[in-house]
Amino acid sequence: MWSTLYWWMRPLIKWVLRRTTRLCELQRICYGEYKGAQRTCGVEFSLKHSRTPAIQKCVKYMDGKCQECTLSHDLIYYAVFAIVRIKNIDTKIHKRFTDTLGECLTQIWGYRQLTAQIECIRKELYNSSNPQHEEKLLRLWTGLMPGTPLEARMTKQWQHIGFQGDDPQTDFRGMGMLGLENLLFFAEQYPTAARHVLARSHHPKYGYSFAIVGINITHMAYSLLQSGDAKTHFYNASKRFLDVRVFNQFYCYLFFSFDELWRQEKPRDMMEFSRVRDKFEAQVKQKLKNPTAYLKCTSVLDNI
Repeated sequence: MWSTLYWWMRPLIKWVLRRTTRLCELQRICYGEYKGAQRTCGVEFSLKHSRTPAIQKCVKYMDGKCQECTLSHDLIYYAVFAIVRIKNIDTKIHKRFTDTLGECLTQIWGYRQLTAQIECIRKELYNSSNPQHEEKLLRLWTGLMPGTPLEARMTKQWQHIGFQGDDPQTDFRGMGMLGLENLLFFAEQYPTAARHVLARSHHPKYGYSFAIVGINITHMAYSLLQSGDAKTHFYNASKRFLDVRVFNQFYCYLFFSFDELWRQEKPRDMMEFSRVRDKFEAQVKQKLKNPTAYLKCTSVLDNI
């Protein structure tokens, strides 16, 4: 009831506040909210629910550029200029507003472009006939098992790093190249932490399949990104355009943190994986509800 009443009263509330403060809703958010996710989410909400046709047109245009992965700083400047003109804001008086709004728009549409980029990587299927795919797979082995040569392309050695059979290609079907890219980033950017987790996955009682669990964590990270649950983290992670590296770092945090929870839970066997995974995902979502959430992986991984 209160929600319905708010939406019915929202235009009137905005009009009254505009009259009394002489500031539009976007200005009140930019001046009154803390920087980061709290401010950016407020701006995003305001733009999404704006009833001004020109604002709706601007948002639709920018969303299209994100889907095309052609977003640029020039387009952000265009959007800021368009909003300032539509809202009839005097930039000589409100100099700080344009910079603050620009930061928020960079985060909002940077996030949307990132989701499109990650989706493209996920849709790319692993192909053993592709030399680049094969090269990345071999780099994964080298990163996790330095000094141990791979006997053949098709070998049971792959099971040592957690693949199901002799050929890892079949395990990437669900997440495509995104699963491999995440594992490879973890192995090469945080080699000590990755090998530490791999060693723990070989525990005689609490062990698990490292690569398979890693691909499952990729699915979790992907789902949190697509659903928008991870916005608080990404909005607090960078003022600049978000890139794939930021997503990969988010993945590393999740994988390492899941490994710690797995050991704490002391599962009887792998049949408890779904229970532990669901518990872990619920914990992550709870953390992400905090507007100041920033799941910084370097503070966790660099001290291994």
